[in-house]
Amino acid sequence: MKTFVFQKAQAVWARGRETEKNLELAFRAVLPGGEATLYLAASTLYRLWVNGAFAGAGPARAAHGYYCVDRVELTDRLNREKNVVVIEVLGCNVNTYDTLDQPSFLTAEILRDHQPVLWTGDSHFQAYDLKQRVQRIQRYSFQRAFTECYHLRTENQGFYENADWRGGHTAVTPEACTVFSGKRYLVRQARMPRFEELPAEAVVETGKTDFDYRCPKLAYDSVNHRIGGDIKGYGPGELQENLLKEAQNMAFVPFTSGEEKPGPLRLTDGYGIYRFPFNATGFLRLKVECEEPCRVYLLFDEILRGGKVDFLRLTNLNCFKYTLDPGQHVLMTFAPYTMQYVQVVLKGSGTVRGVELVEYKHPPVSMRVRLPEDEALSAVYKAALETYLANAVDVFTDCPSRERAGWLCDSFFTARVEHVLTGETVLEKAFLENFLLPEGFAHLPEGMLPMCYPADHNDGNFIPNWAMWFVLELEEYLARSGDRELIDRARERVYRLLNYFRPFENEYGLLEHLERWVFVEWSRANDADVVQDVNFPTNMLYMRMLQAVSRLYGDEALAGKAKKLRRVIRERSLRGSFYTDNERRTPEGLENPGNCTEVCQYYAFFTGVATREEDAGLWEILCRDFGYQRKETGLYPEVAFANAFIGNYLRIELLYRDGRFEEVVDNIRGYFTKMARLTGTLWEHDDTYASCNHGFASHVIYWLAGIFGVEKHTI
Repeated sequence: MKTFVFQKAQAVWARGRETEKNLELAFRAVLPGGEATLYLAASTLYRLWVNGAFAGAGPARAAHGYYCVDRVELTDRLNREKNVVVIEVLGCNVNTYDTLDQPSFLTAEILRDHQPVLWTGDSHFQAYDLKQRVQRIQRYSFQRAFTECYHLRTENQGFYENADWRGGHTAVTPEACTVFSGKRYLVRQARMPRFEELPAEAVVETGKTDFDYRCPKLAYDSVNHRIGGDIKGYGPGELQENLLKEAQNMAFVPFTSGEEKPGPLRLTDGYGIYRFPFNATGFLRLKVECEEPCRVYLLFDEILRGGKVDFLRLTNLNCFKYTLDPGQHVLMTFAPYTMQYVQVVLKGSGTVRGVELVEYKHPPVSMRVRLPEDEALSAVYKAALETYLANAVDVFTDCPSRERAGWLCDSFFTARVEHVLTGETVLEKAFLENFLLPEGFAHLPEGMLPMCYPADHNDGNFIPNWAMWFVLELEEYLARSGDRELIDRARERVYRLLNYFRPFENEYGLLEHLERWVFVEWSRANDADVVQDVNFPTNMLYMRMLQAVSRLYGDEALAGKAKKLRRVIRERSLRGSFYTDNERRTPEGLENPGNCTEVCQYYAFFTGVATREEDAGLWEILCRDFGYQRKETGLYPEVAFANAFIGNYLRIELLYRDGRFEEVVDNIRGYFTKMARLTGTLWEHDDTYASCNHGFASHVIYWLAGIFGVEKHTI
């Protein structure tokens, strides 16, 4: 952790408005040409513009009360005598898994020859509320803040481009600002993205839009109807516009289909569906020339369902709206989103052109796997790489779409990929440090770690299993990095976690009746009657965590405790050929109902509760009869199927550890080829009903690298 000190800049925001929800301000300065470097920190999100051109976005996320400082070179962009620098900052002020609920501010200074020439807290940067963003709008999802809705005026375009802009006839005046102290700044560890442009590859359908259609049954807005409790935002009665309702009350009648190269598309109350080369993540940008006042709706998703864009498939509100004056407009989303298909709907008459994504992902990596000539493996590898890059921007995220959250367990797998592709642990260190920086975590019991972080957990939810994966990752991180200092800093947090679990140990030393969301994987293994009362996969993981703590800190007592727990789990879980998932508490004591899942077997071998030598028969059954083909063969129907996260990955990991490389490659082809060909990314589940880009899934690269090796790659 490296702290950062601004030379002169102070944190500022519009007076009395620092806790307003969904407030966007634009901070503007004029700068002569020449060498210059910008340093900035913001709460919550920012976009940077120089002379009307997009120049970056951020920031990197940090723990509560800490703010990463981005460094942006401006020199090549300052090509005028007087250059306009605009930093747009969106203050969210709602609890999410993506951004933190903290008061809004901007701290920024521009340096020349290492000396500040412009900075916030003086008169150099003026703050404006252009009132373009519709403020009282619905949340995008439970895990992220607000959807995007704008009223854009052509007269405001000079604000970004013209050094002598004076506000046009709207008479926009600067906001009076307040200076804030006490902000703790950190040097950004994660590399800045390159923001490469990805044009749409094809138009797959055009047609007419019926804006008078009335949906017979509107989808229920479960997130926004809960506003006022554990979820902050604007409730249904506060909304200025209701995008969920508007988007469902449109009907689409196609008149062309089949892929065509994108070109200028003139629409009158019509639409076009565009396809990107793969399921990409970034800022959606397009140009619209309006012949009259227009409304533009952007509906998007990772896949098509029945040839249509289902903007509610992931329970996000993948519908944005722009109300436009006549004239030319460049539309660009404020935040990054994930899509392979976007449906541009225009109410009125106008022309759409230049549909593209400004990608928001990890910059190109220095290593690549030496793959054999194999079309399927190459497609899977490319999809895994895109999946990694989209989920490794500032923290390891689960998905870049619905959540953008830094989940534990997912990070255990994604961190391995970082080391393969970069030879570093830069992002992993930043990710782990976020869990160590706060003194504690609001809304969570003493000792427990958040299931994802940086995030707000106002509802008090957590996954006790994921805290165990944190310790397992610490052990691997030490082996990868040699960073003993971070491990020592984590000691107190780790032992607090052990103290949390101790009261849940029953008379056998097994964890029983754990609180909150006991999570094994997305399958039968996670049904309520399986995860409680004593869940054996969870206890297997607990045993493995005790071993890890013992090795990290030389705690022999914990090694003995883990050994005893292993013996108990084997005695009570193993029934016949398979390990069972749980025991239930009855008046007579614990009884085993015989629930048996595929993933339980994998947990047993992954954690070392089971071994090839002690469980040779089970190991042979798993290798020979289980895998991607079992749903077709129907073997062992009494053992519930595993899912992608994390059962299928544990399976391949076990085959990999055992040196069964041909089987590893076969399983990779069997599980992932369909994903790679359909979306160019790898998925959360083994089907498309959830995220089609999930960070842990990039772990395929780790196996392929171990089998075929890696080589330096020219960036």
